[in-house]
Amino acid sequence: MTTTSETIRLNVEKALDEIRPFLKSDGGDINLISIEDDKYVTVQLLGACISCNVNQMTLKAGVETTIKKYAPEIETVTNISELNNNQGKVDLRNN
Repeated sequence: MTTTSETIRLNVEKALDEIRPFLKSDGGDINLISIEDDKYVTVQLLGACISCNVNQMTLKAGVETTIKKYAPEIETVTNISELNNNQGKVDLRNN
């Protein structure tokens, strides 16, 4: 039996539903932004999670681990703010 994209999405949503109460208890939340190629998840950390100094640990140890428990075919989980932080940056060291 092959896993469909819709099944993967539902499993990722179940994982987020499991972790969401922990994030909300600290004033944060999380939204699913996209799933690319049934392997790469992009989420958006919200509220207190945005400025939390351990949000990368939360993302990897909490969110990614929980998502992989429900959807083992997922390879990476990225927070959209990480993507935004890397856009438009120019390396000036060699100029």
